[in-house]
Amino acid sequence: MYPAKAIIEVHHAGAWHPAAELQAFSHNRVRFNYLDSYVFGDIHRPVSLTLPVGLWPEQMMQGLTGLVPDHRPPAFVYDLVPQGQGRKFLLSALNLSDSDEMVMPLLMAGAFNPIGCLRLNTATHFFAEEVRKNPDPQWAQGLSLEDITQRSDEFLNHIALHAMLATGTTGVQGVAPKFLLTTDQHGRWFADMALPDEAAHTHWLVKLPRGKSDDDRSVLRNEAAYLRVADAVGVRCAHAPVLHGDMLFLRRFDRALAPGGGVQRLHQESLASLVGQRGFGVAQSQQALLAGLRRVVTDPARETLEFIKRDVLNLALRNTDNHARNTAVQRTPEGIVQLTPLFDFAPMFKDPEVVPRSRHWRDKAGVRQSDWRQVIEQLEVPDPERTAIAAEMAEFAKVVARLDVIALDCGVESDVISACAKAIETQARQLADLAGIAHG
Repeated sequence: MYPAKAIIEVHHAGAWHPAAELQAFSHNRVRFNYLDSYVFGDIHRPVSLTLPVGLWPEQMMQGLTGLVPDHRPPAFVYDLVPQGQGRKFLLSALNLSDSDEMVMPLLMAGAFNPIGCLRLNTATHFFAEEVRKNPDPQWAQGLSLEDITQRSDEFLNHIALHAMLATGTTGVQGVAPKFLLTTDQHGRWFADMALPDEAAHTHWLVKLPRGKSDDDRSVLRNEAAYLRVADAVGVRCAHAPVLHGDMLFLRRFDRALAPGGGVQRLHQESLASLVGQRGFGVAQSQQALLAGLRRVVTDPARETLEFIKRDVLNLALRNTDNHARNTAVQRTPEGIVQLTPLFDFAPMFKDPEVVPRSRHWRDKAGVRQSDWRQVIEQLEVPDPERTAIAAEMAEFAKVVARLDVIALDCGVESDVISACAKAIETQARQLADLAGIAHG
């Protein structure tokens, strides 16, 4: 049985600080509150952008007889719940059967190194005990890049036997196998948890194909090229991706080296969390997600444009995997809250498992909108901003019209570009039509 209580810790100024408590009543019933010591302390970084630091009464929800305590896990903790390979590994280690109600056991054991700046103390204790039982001297010495890229089968076997936890597999979500690795100043590669912060130089997310088919490998290869396309057209991107065979290396953007040494962990939170979505696979309208985004970001107008441009690219280049946890916000070291650099951007229409688009623009009656003029005309933004959005997107139509050429220059494979030709033309035409709104 997992512990009844866990402390949520926040990383700030090079140290972990106890911030809030989760008390579990069952697998999916909890009580959340900030610790008094944190509320009256000097650090006021919330665990979620929707839960400002304070002496919160129990979260409340509207019941049949009025306001009643809401004992569901807070929405933000679902960003920390392991999925994919990490979830399978943890369930096996905990000897549990999988179900939608395994939120608290997975959280209390697996949230020791999630993306972002949070962790649970129970999970760090679980990790320390697993390391004590299964020491792995090879990771203590580090690996060369060749060890990882040229002998990928051995690397994966080693991960499976020894380092599933240390490489952060429980900290990243999604179906594709992913590992968190870190290099030191000498270029040696370590499991993320095997290298102390003071020795860390760069932090990486390494992705492998979702499956073993040619299409799976094609999706991964073209993800690197898709990210180059996004960067070329002005969408917010991080460092250039690096492809080594069937392994995609992505520099992490939730980690930064602190000016005085050590590591800064940046707050990162999905749009699903911002709109209070609990669980996975829940459909949300684009309007609802955009509204949640605008409530927390520093510059709502700028981030609205960024949000829309990303969706144009998703539609034009047929990235159908657009669920609400594939878009997130971060707080930069300067304190700006904005969308993170783009991630999980790939030609998912080729995926053998047929990943459908899950986020759609809908009118107030819930009817799906398929035309940008309709979407922009009904956006809940001030009219001057609507006009500015229309003008910007009409200008962006010229860029979208050239996506086939840009994609080819960025290394997208010709069969992928051909399969996107109709979608690119449709998006360019619809965006050009927004000039009518822009000019009144």
